[in-house]
Amino acid sequence: MLIQQRAKTKYHSGGLWSNACCSHPRPGEKITDATSRRLKEELGIDLNPTFSHKFIYRIEFANQLIEHEFDHVYVGTFNGTPVLNTGEIEAYKFISEEELRVHMKDNPDQYTHWFKLIVENGLLIDEA
Repeated sequence: MLIQQRAKTKYHSGGLWSNACCSHPRPGEKITDATSRRLKEELGIDLNPTFSHKFIYRIEFANQLIEHEFDHVYVGTFNGTPVLNTGEIEAYKFISEEELRVHMKDNPDQYTHWFKLIVENGLLIDEA
């Protein structure tokens, strides 16, 4: 699995590890189009991923920001080398699901809230 470390300059969750790509669609933009666009903008990956599932989460951050989001998860296969947009991403790595689960359990403070929900609740694959 490809995961990213968010740029330390992000307005929340900076420096934390998360799913490969995160974003919001532009007004009127289809979610599938936004997904492909942001993969290219953040990681230089030209891919049309497949919808997996969706979920809702809510968190209050220390900086008084509240996120209450309806997230859509997409998956795809990529065998190249990402080209990082350093304004968005500090680093990346490929990791097995087993290794990710162990590291996340031992170091939960190094991962974004929403990514922990995805992993801890078994939402890495389509359960719909």
